[in-house]
Amino acid sequence: MIGRRTWGRAGSIAYLAAVYAAALGLAWVAARRSTGLGDWQAALLADVAATVFVFVMAVAADNTSVYDPYWSVAPLPLALWWAAGGSPDPARMGAIVVLVSLWGIRLTGNFLRGWPGLGHEDWRYTEHRRLGTLRYRLVSLTGLQMMPTLIVFAAMLPVLAVTRGAGNGFGVLDVAAAVVTAGSILLETAADEQKRRYRGTGFVATGVWGWCRHPNYLGEVGFWWGIFLFALAAGWGNWWTVAGPIAMTILFATVSVPLMDRRMLRRPGYREHMDRVPALIPRPPR
Repeated sequence: MIGRRTWGRAGSIAYLAAVYAAALGLAWVAARRSTGLGDWQAALLADVAATVFVFVMAVAADNTSVYDPYWSVAPLPLALWWAAGGSPDPARMGAIVVLVSLWGIRLTGNFLRGWPGLGHEDWRYTEHRRLGTLRYRLVSLTGLQMMPTLIVFAAMLPVLAVTRGAGNGFGVLDVAAAVVTAGSILLETAADEQKRRYRGTGFVATGVWGWCRHPNYLGEVGFWWGIFLFALAAGWGNWWTVAGPIAMTILFATVSVPLMDRRMLRRPGYREHMDRVPALIPRPPR
């Protein structure tokens, strides 16, 4: 075991960079060697292989937070891989690549800004350590790492649909998709910045946080619905890719929101805040 208490912040970031560079290389090799598999099957195999590698390196560092950047790092390589093997409308694919890049850079940067290093593990992971080492590793691989990988992969299927035929030219629905996606990135940014500037001991209840309890989650869900709209813009036959944003919405509504609310209930006044402010669907502050 490398041990997570022996790392400073600079060394921790260098460790993450090395892990993700190696994971990307492994994914590329796995996809290239997946002869006989279809487009999505080869990409899925590469995605799973990279996730298993990141899991192994998280075990080596004794810190499941090694996986945290995977959520925002994996989508861009997936999009570029599919685009290279397809024939998407250039304007539509260009918009997707730019928006996914902005989203990924912002989300990864936000994680690194608030991450102390490998000496710290996210509270959502440490709570599972009471299960014991073996059961914790199993939960870490399946529930904390592989499940998010598969959900993000499903949410990326609209991009695969876009790359498998130019379909309709760039039009009004593409503009709507770009507005929804970019607006969701801005909402996430505003939510994270307002939370970062908050200096109280309770919880943020002003700004976008006064409209719903989890505006950062709302922005994340909205981003993936915007990506889905690009698939519809390419052709209504791509409706089946709605499974991705639906899965993403279910994840946040049934897992992330309840988990965060339970933790926040330890803070005075949060119960009353829950009664006044909706979880995800925004409503003007009372």
